[in-house]
Amino acid sequence: MNWLARILKSSLFPGVLQWPTAFVFAVIIYQLLYGPDSSSKNFGTSMTWVLWWPIIPLIFFILGRMWCAICPFATLSDIIQKFFGNNRPVPQFLKKYGIWIIDALFLLITWADHVFGIVDSPRGSGILLLMIIAGVITMGAFFERRAWCKYLCFLGGVAGNYSRCGSIDITADPKKCTTCKVKACFNGNEQVAGCPMFGMPRTIGSETCNLCGNCFKTCPNNSVVAKVRVPSSGLWLINTPRLSESSLAIVIMSIVFVQNATMLEVWAKAQSLVETVLGTSNYGVIFTMIFSVAVLSTIGAMAIASGISSFLNKESLIDNFARFGYAFIPLDLAAHMAHNLFHLLAEGKNVIYTAMALFGINVSGSNAILDVSTISALQYILLGVGTIGSIVAALKLNKGRPLNGVIPILALIIAFLLVNIYLFLLPMSHRV
Repeated sequence: MNWLARILKSSLFPGVLQWPTAFVFAVIIYQLLYGPDSSSKNFGTSMTWVLWWPIIPLIFFILGRMWCAICPFATLSDIIQKFFGNNRPVPQFLKKYGIWIIDALFLLITWADHVFGIVDSPRGSGILLLMIIAGVITMGAFFERRAWCKYLCFLGGVAGNYSRCGSIDITADPKKCTTCKVKACFNGNEQVAGCPMFGMPRTIGSETCNLCGNCFKTCPNNSVVAKVRVPSSGLWLINTPRLSESSLAIVIMSIVFVQNATMLEVWAKAQSLVETVLGTSNYGVIFTMIFSVAVLSTIGAMAIASGISSFLNKESLIDNFARFGYAFIPLDLAAHMAHNLFHLLAEGKNVIYTAMALFGINVSGSNAILDVSTISALQYILLGVGTIGSIVAALKLNKGRPLNGVIPILALIIAFLLVNIYLFLLPMSHRV
């Protein structure tokens, strides 16, 4: 990985990517707020939900959290921090409960999207981004480093989970690090800031490291190295499982189920059933009920599987939930990618059409890049690979414990796979 190390050490990185990304982001914001009202004609909507959102999980899988190094929100945070930051320590409350807050925000944004139509509304998407910008500015002005990115960014929480499946690992020579006195990787030097994510390369882990390159530039001992690793192997050696991170993995699975279901014909039948049961036609109430049932069902299924495992391996339900929850991350990632693959490949040309419209060039035609049957085949391949990754991760996480204790978890992985397959068998509606 010498080529990656050279990139990360370069004085041009990440700025050479940050500023073009920030410019495109500014155009997207402007288009969302002031461009066409129709999502199918809005460049901001197409770039955000047809291109960026589908490819971001792939970036996490290939490059880990490198997106976080060039993310416009991170760039803005750095600017605010540099010129206006008070550099106050992050409150212990955020350090302790940050992931739980991220879990809640992810659920809240998903709920708000469906109740208020954020994705389908350019203005709604623009307002969401402005609200995030307000949070970034506030955190950057008061607290040190990238406090927003580490403790409150919902995408950062997803990135932290997905990047454990990533193929790149940043490590450091423990002998050199033990004898190092300056700790420049954490503290920085006169030219380069310290780690924006409050860590050191020897211990930070792929779930936190955003590959900004600062530690490569500041380390006086040339200790930091980039390595290629087996995908998902970042899940195998988790020594301190965190219930908040495992819960996020299960929550993501429920969100994928709901996101798929709302784009299928069966969704109308589900709405009618709930409408009859509740005696109301209010969509907000109906969706809230269905969404709550979906989330609680997946969490409940995991709790039941963990409870059975606890009976078999004599460890607590919470310990089993926290440890084996990580095993679902590869299937999460695969299902997320499979869902968004439809939007990318069935609607991808819309990004080109809306971009050309910015320059007064009106082009129309099919939005599809590939036909539906090819897309379906790719979706099933992704689900198969993700399932294998989850099964292997579950077995590795078992770490010498009685084999029968992992069987309920493997059964739940297969059950979640079957639900995904069923949903992907049904025709899906387009986003733009």
